Amino acid sequence: MTDPLTAKIRVLTVTALVAGFGLGAASIMGWTNLSFADPAITQAPQVSEDLVQPAVDLSNAFVEISRAVTPAVVRIEVERPRTVAQGPGQNPFERFFNPPEGRGGEQQPQQLPPQIAGGSGFIVSQDGYVLTNNHVVSDATQIQVHLPDGREYPAELVGTDPTTDVAVVKIDERNLPTLSLGSSSEVRVGEWVLAVGNPGFGRGSPLEYTVTTGIVSAIGRPLQLLQQELLRQEEFQEVAGYAIEDFIQTDAVINPGNSGGPLVNVRGQVVGINTAISSPTGFYQGYGFAIPIDLAQRIMVDLVEFGEVRRALLGVSMRAVTNVDAEYYGLPRPTGVLVEEATSGGPAQAAGIQPEDVIVAVDGEPVERPGQLQLRIAQRRPGDEVTVRFYRNAEPQEVQVQLGEADLAPRTAQAPSPQEPQASERLGIEVVNMTSEIAAEAGYDVAEGVIIRQVAPTGPAGRGGVIPGEVIQEINREEISDVADVDRLLADLQGGDIVSLRLGRPDGGSRVVNIRIPG
Repeated sequence: MTDPLTAKIRVLTVTALVAGFGLGAASIMGWTNLSFADPAITQAPQVSEDLVQPAVDLSNAFVEISRAVTPAVVRIEVERPRTVAQGPGQNPFERFFNPPEGRGGEQQPQQLPPQIAGGSGFIVSQDGYVLTNNHVVSDATQIQVHLPDGREYPAELVGTDPTTDVAVVKIDERNLPTLSLGSSSEVRVGEWVLAVGNPGFGRGSPLEYTVTTGIVSAIGRPLQLLQQELLRQEEFQEVAGYAIEDFIQTDAVINPGNSGGPLVNVRGQVVGINTAISSPTGFYQGYGFAIPIDLAQRIMVDLVEFGEVRRALLGVSMRAVTNVDAEYYGLPRPTGVLVEEATSGGPAQAAGIQPEDVIVAVDGEPVERPGQLQLRIAQRRPGDEVTVRFYRNAEPQEVQVQLGEADLAPRTAQAPSPQEPQASERLGIEVVNMTSEIAAEAGYDVAEGVIIRQVAPTGPAGRGGVIPGEVIQEINREEISDVADVDRLLADLQGGDIVSLRLGRPDGGSRVVNIRIPG
């Protein structure tokens, strides 16, 4: 039996527990008849809408651009044979293919099953023409195009151009969504762009679509990526010099599988074709590159009309102008293209253009670098007449040139094997008189003149691009017949002077290198 005091204590304890539970429940359930405030949770903007409105507008613009563009961006799957062993690093474009499996760098045995690879593309006409990269569809035995709405079609290869990495395929359908083509000539460094791609394999893939944003970091970037790829293939080695590499550089993310997708401006117009990334691994590390759409559109017209590219030809070999060149030739500024050779019987030579002329404009459009000159000429047709402005002996001149047609047909040729330069003297070169034995070894038909036997890689000549095996034909425009001539003409030069070397090659070609004598 419980005494009255103990019972009273129990009643008070239970009452207190009930009261405590009531307080806890009230807090949890948010009852409003409590004397303390609930934790405040707010969704109100913490920055004035007026201050952030430009950013909100830009974000909304990106949304609308993506909505407008993505319906015409397709995924391209190709099947190509794997009949030879391929190790890592043999193909500069291999990292842009995106097969769903078997991407390891291991040496592959012969007679493997077909390789499944692919990339992106975009529809440019309602009747099914699709622009993409050559390296996405090259050597394909089957091409399949997948639309964003789930439709898929077998595609016909209309044509490819390895020298620009542009290709056109076609699907048999009508009333398709298309993209509008802008003008890459109006692209400005610093403007916003979006890179769109479809790298996934199969509908529902986690990488089915990607839209990334960035700015144009630079224009006119030469990568030598196309040239390396052409030299790797025996049938294209002789046309490697026709590779046009005048890329738009962007910091928008471009990863494997995005090759062939569009680079668009804030108006939703295509200004480039995503084609490459600069990275040791092949994955994004800060740079992306795109083919200018003006060039791609010109190539597409030829591929659709003729099934091949009909490239206009000026007929010069060239290099970029350096500060030393500008001083030596009396140019107003270090820009333009130095003509090293005018092809014998070619359009440029017929019009009077000579080696060591510096081309600065075509039809009034400025030319600042070799890739830009190639771009200007490639946008014309064979047979077109253009006005070429150049400097000769520090004086500007103009001539009319009727363009020829480049022979881009694949053929077999052997790429020259590189030689390792060694240390030497004066300009960093060692020269010897040509002998019959040396001529035969170096590939020259005539055993006369002075040949460069060694080049110091860190010397003035090495830094200027001089390589062993070239023949010195002229120094400061005076002909060279033996080593004594070389010694005589170099002896009087002082530190800071510029020496001009005309160098010959075994194939009969020549070029000019201007070098400043070290002080």
